[in-house]
Amino acid sequence: MNNKILVADDDQNICELLKLYLENDGYTVYVANDGKEAVSLFQTKSPDLILLDIMLPKMDGWQVCREIRKTSQAPIIMVTAKGETFDKVLGLELGADDYVTKPFDAKEVMARVKAVLRRSSGEAPAPDEKKVVTYDNLEINITNYELKVKGVAVDTPPKELELIYHFASNPNRVYTRDQLLDEVWGFDYYGDSRTVDVHVKRLREKLEGVSDKWALKTVWGVGYKFETKE
Repeated sequence: MNNKILVADDDQNICELLKLYLENDGYTVYVANDGKEAVSLFQTKSPDLILLDIMLPKMDGWQVCREIRKTSQAPIIMVTAKGETFDKVLGLELGADDYVTKPFDAKEVMARVKAVLRRSSGEAPAPDEKKVVTYDNLEINITNYELKVKGVAVDTPPKELELIYHFASNPNRVYTRDQLLDEVWGFDYYGDSRTVDVHVKRLREKLEGVSDKWALKTVWGVGYKFETKE
């Protein structure tokens, strides 16, 4: 395995707990206790995933997330003691891939780490299982986690790509937010339904005006669908 994980948290006990679990699973772990150290370690160690606490000294998690996203799409899982939807939505808007809320179960964190790494690495399935969906000016390749718009690759976080792939694989089917949380996020996701809204908004920014043959539509009072014109 040998993936590198950066744990950024000012709580020594949490750092030690996560480090223990992660190292037992074969990961190489780096620990930062403040935001500036987190950015420095990210730049020097190039970790494959960051577990990022929001309430960090010197530079908070929001600022760290912004700094990392300037140069990298490495997966970020936000860790916060706050349960407000605002915090969760802001983290996702800044480019985080997932979040967990303290107090958390270490096994749940491990499940999320594995799932996010699996998505971001684009683990190749067997050749006959290659998963690509194409429409006019749009190609979604879930095998190597690549989104192409008008033939040009567009940087897309793993969860956004999984969401548009799910929509495009089931054209004209209406999904509720809860269905999408269950089918796309999975593993007993404990998130708020606004998580879906944030991801849809970000996808629309990438796909606006790309084609008149399909669209990501809101079905008022229900949810969303990927609408195609026959």
